Amino acid sequence: MLLNKLVQSGVAFVAVGTTAALVHLLAFGFLKVHLLPELANLLAFVLAFGVSFAGHRWLSFQDAQTSLMQSLKRFALTSVAGFASNQLLFVILFRGFGLSDWLALGLALGLAAVQTFVLSRWWAFKV
Repeated sequence: MLLNKLVQSGVAFVAVGTTAALVHLLAFGFLKVHLLPELANLLAFVLAFGVSFAGHRWLSFQDAQTSLMQSLKRFALTSVAGFASNQLLFVILFRGFGLSDWLALGLALGLAAVQTFVLSRWWAFKV
């Protein structure tokens, strides 16, 4: 039963995360034409945050044992930690190793997704 809930939560997490990542990528694609890629990444993250929180609260972790405000505060910290990892890896890959901005962002988003799932599942939405 616990494994089934974990799988169900994981599937919902991937669906919500994919949607939020698409919002992030679309916003990044638009913004990078006008701003430095690092700033475009930050603003795209901010736009995707709302999609991510709402989806995870009501779909991925619907059995959350935390209040809405407690989840929001914890998820904000979780997301900021995920973004810090994302931005650090993005800058290292893009500026340090010369990867394309799209490849660097894709790899950075992948790392942040794993980190965010672990922190969300067992802390932000504590189920």
